[in-house]
Amino acid sequence: MLELTMATVSGSEAATGGMMMADAPSEAGAVLRVGRDKSVCRIVVPGDWVFVSPVHLEFACGPEGTWEVSWAPDSEPAPASEVRVVVGNLGQSLEQGGVVALPKGGHGEITISDRSEPRSVNMGFYHEL
Repeated sequence: MLELTMATVSGSEAATGGMMMADAPSEAGAVLRVGRDKSVCRIVVPGDWVFVSPVHLEFACGPEGTWEVSWAPDSEPAPASEVRVVVGNLGQSLEQGGVVALPKGGHGEITISDRSEPRSVNMGFYHEL
């Protein structure tokens, strides 16, 4: 099972907004999406946070029960956000259209940061075996 928790953070005071949780079984074809579109995303950010795409991130489970996260391609040539994945002490940027494998049985953080304002979507993930 993959478990996600999400909190929105805004302003120089780092005020934390609403929190959401979602999970999905580690079965081939399972998908969790993060974005502004309530019709397809299990974790939904505020609709006026346009630095997040309607479907920004997709967590997909492969045939071996392993998970990966991808940043969905957008029509904008220069994204309004940055995505960073941190597992343990190792962090890496996730480029638009890119994919990162999540460690089996591991946990970490994924941050979607606005490039123009001090606000972000902070997610924790935990892959339960």
